[in-house]
Amino acid sequence: MTWQKQRAASTAGERKASNMKLHKLIIFVLAFGLVFLAKAPLFAQDDDDEQTTQQMEEMDEETWQKQMDDYNAQKTQLTQKLADLNKDIDGLKATSAQKDKDLDKCESDMYALVGTTKSGVADFRKKFEETEKKINGKVGTPADARKAYFDDVTNDKARCLPEFADRYNSMKKKLADWEGVKPIEGTYTVVKGDCLWKISKMKYNSPYYWPAIWDANKTGVVNKDQLTNHRHKAVTNPNLIYPGQVLRIPTLTDAQKKEAEMKSKKYRKHRVVKKEEGVKKEETKKEVKKEEPKKDTKKVEPKKEEPKKDTKK
Repeated sequence: MTWQKQRAASTAGERKASNMKLHKLIIFVLAFGLVFLAKAPLFAQDDDDEQTTQQMEEMDEETWQKQMDDYNAQKTQLTQKLADLNKDIDGLKATSAQKDKDLDKCESDMYALVGTTKSGVADFRKKFEETEKKINGKVGTPADARKAYFDDVTNDKARCLPEFADRYNSMKKKLADWEGVKPIEGTYTVVKGDCLWKISKMKYNSPYYWPAIWDANKTGVVNKDQLTNHRHKAVTNPNLIYPGQVLRIPTLTDAQKKEAEMKSKKYRKHRVVKKEEGVKKEETKKEVKKEEPKKDTKKVEPKKEEPKKDTKK
């Protein structure tokens, strides 16, 4: 039994050693195969390079000259095409320059029709665009827009040019709509001791705008239907307003304020002149009275009639 066990162990060791050798052989074969596969493309590339070099060495002088001639012919054709294209470009440039000249002449003729020049149109364009911006954005007041520079634009024939014609008509309509907007009005109830001068000072912080209040109430005060005295229903005389009257206090633009101030000064001047004329008339009357001769104010006693004598005997 012992001998059998030893033999079995020896046989197992031999088998194990044999398996180890077989594994090593398989690993070696696999490694060699991998190395060979990795180097195979390099070998193929080297073969291709050698084949190309061999073909180039085999090209004779005649074939090489033929290829060079073909290339030179293609170069000549391309150079000619490039020259033709450059010629076409030069022709187009000349045509464009002539068109520009014709366009400049047409513009000059058109500007001459409206009595201006190219530089004049450039200046007009600046004013036009500034005015258009003010009116579209309602910057300031309509009077401001007219002053800078709608009235100038209107008086300039350049507005008839195609560039400005439609825009001017649109701008004109917008300005008319802007000027036609009625301002929101306030009211004031007259109390004893009031006058238009005082009310203007109170409402506008300036007494010189009272003509605007007068104009707003000439045709009737706000509560005219509730007033019984017909004199109180409207402000027909700026010096006569009555307690209980409800006056319209209009919102004024800068232009309206200026107009009211001018009316106020004109009215004051008229009153001063009228007053001076009245004073002169009074002085003239006094002078005339002084120059008139004094009448004899003594009483003339009537003559006493003498009794008639009796002539009858």
